[in-house]
Amino acid sequence: MPPFSILVVDDESGIRSSLQAILREEGWETDAAATGEECLKAAEKKRYDLLLLDVWLPGMDGLEVLRRLKERDPHPLVIVISGHATIETAVKATKLGAFDFIEKPLSMEKTVLLVRHALDQLLLAEENRELRDQLRARYRIVGESVPMKALRQQLGLTAPTNSRVLIYGESGTGKELVARALHADSLRAGKAFVEVNCAAIPEELIESELFGHQKGAFTGASEDKTGKFQKADGGTLFLDEVGDMSLRTQSKVLRVLEEQRVEPVGAVASVQVDTRVIAATNKNLEEEMARGRFREDLFYRLNVVPFYVPTLRERREDIPLLADHFLGEFAAAYGRRKKGLSGEAVAVLENYGWPGNVRELKNLVERLVIMVPQERIEARHLPPELFRDHKRGLPGAVTLQEARAVSERDFILRKLEENRWNVSRTAAAIGLERSHLHRKMKALGIAPRRKRPPR
Repeated sequence: MPPFSILVVDDESGIRSSLQAILREEGWETDAAATGEECLKAAEKKRYDLLLLDVWLPGMDGLEVLRRLKERDPHPLVIVISGHATIETAVKATKLGAFDFIEKPLSMEKTVLLVRHALDQLLLAEENRELRDQLRARYRIVGESVPMKALRQQLGLTAPTNSRVLIYGESGTGKELVARALHADSLRAGKAFVEVNCAAIPEELIESELFGHQKGAFTGASEDKTGKFQKADGGTLFLDEVGDMSLRTQSKVLRVLEEQRVEPVGAVASVQVDTRVIAATNKNLEEEMARGRFREDLFYRLNVVPFYVPTLRERREDIPLLADHFLGEFAAAYGRRKKGLSGEAVAVLENYGWPGNVRELKNLVERLVIMVPQERIEARHLPPELFRDHKRGLPGAVTLQEARAVSERDFILRKLEENRWNVSRTAAAIGLERSHLHRKMKALGIAPRRKRPPR
């Protein structure tokens, strides 16, 4: 990172030169200006990180300079210097955006300490911006299909608010990714994102997980525990698979949403929380309400802004983009050169049913990155279940050569299964030399196994 740049603005040449000398000794770049007009001109030509600005200047005074600087660019921090300090001046400077206020005669040691503190704050703010940018990139919603463009637009409108969101979608569609993207683009991005999988926590523990407990509240409660609502205070709580929550827990969550207070198990007093709740479900909650398994009042509390994440079958045109995205992601994770997909391989991926949605595609791409040594992934490298689905769905979508390879692969896999993956017996059964079968298996991307795989 380049050294910080500082502009010293003071009408006394001795103060300007002394400040510049000591700041340069600290390794910071410094320039100087004697008037407010010179300061504004210098700030037009160069973007400074920090200004040491005297209030009493000939012509335009320091407070007017500060006002104009902040209107133009809020980035630089400003430490105001005054030889006739008053509370009124300090208050005005603070309201105009000054970082701090220092009096003359200046203590050089105190001035350097204050400058260091200001620059540390600036560095911390820059690091936070970079982290937020990284989060946004990490939780980027990939896809150019109409449903995904609509989803991104909805996300952009909803993220900056505190509205509760209920995300619908099949398992594996990316509901958690949407929830994290909402948090990353929200005003709460600097605070915690806390996830609770309501389906994975036993009924007897979920209240303790959500609301916390006090020591001795129940058998095994050997110490106080902070609940997820409190951990997400100021941030976002993601209730995944909220449709699997019991009616008893639903009533307590409803109370927290209404009062913004949680009562740990075994506690007498409640605790105030400021938590944005985003929930997700793969169930039809209206059907669950009709069957008496989900509270209607909780549904309307959660369903302020409903989101629907489409299945991969509804956005097939996004499959090549997603596959390429995951190829890059796993290549970077495993320190390998990024692989590419052949046209035939892409056609098979596009025509497969994807019951596991994006999660299934991601897992497949990770396997291919690990298992395929070639830089180009061909259709023969893909698992057989993708081809069987492909043939049932769009039998005319592959070339004759590809269709022959598909048939050969299915036939050999079936015969290997029948012969418990004994290559010699399989070769004899289909009338091939053992070495010929080995070459054929390698060409079709079939890895030999030492024993029959479990069914």
